[in-house]
Amino acid sequence: MRHLHLLSAAALLVVAACSKGGEKPAAEPPAPPPTPMAFVTVIYNIPKDAKAFEKYYWESHIPLVNSKAAEIGFTAAELTKFDATLDGKAPTYYRQAVLWFKSMADLETGIATPGFAAVGNDLGNFSTGGLVGMIGEETSDASALLTGDTTAFVTVIYNHPKDAAAFESYYADNHLPLVGRGASEMAFTRAELTRFTKNLDGTPATFYRQAKLYWPNAAALKTGTGTA
Repeated sequence: MRHLHLLSAAALLVVAACSKGGEKPAAEPPAPPPTPMAFVTVIYNIPKDAKAFEKYYWESHIPLVNSKAAEIGFTAAELTKFDATLDGKAPTYYRQAVLWFKSMADLETGIATPGFAAVGNDLGNFSTGGLVGMIGEETSDASALLTGDTTAFVTVIYNHPKDAAAFESYYADNHLPLVGRGASEMAFTRAELTRFTKNLDGTPATFYRQAKLYWPNAAALKTGTGTA
């Protein structure tokens, strides 16, 4: 699938600082890397009754999450609904919800609260198709997460590779630069790269990585995914 390869990871755009020739300033000690933001995500399978799911989700579950937000301590939330696969078929999954925390330490504190337990216990009241709950970390620039979201996106959820080291090497050295070179043509407005660390119950993560490219609307996404 031509477009799947091109869009199977979000671009981490690297900007290199350039200096003119001549005397070089004294090197300053490198700043410590920022603490990566951490997240809890739930990926919902297709429910038995989508209408009933949506009704309970918006009228009961989301208000419950909002009422526990201060106790849980997340800093941002993303609620998304999948429309189709990249080749136009019915979506593999139904919805995804993500709660973002400033750090993994904050996440671990948040998911140990009674408020988070109440949210988790509520999932069975409407997720009739089942779900996958995971924990992970942002592996690209997290600054855009706190500035709002865009409305349309393409995402790829990676299964575990046979060789994780080889995957990461190719991903960083070849695939992300490839997507970066096509960024202006595709005209996406934000990129998000994440890696799952474990399932919510502490077992090994069901999936390996996720990548998203965001556009301001569905029309822009259609144009961007139609590029060569």
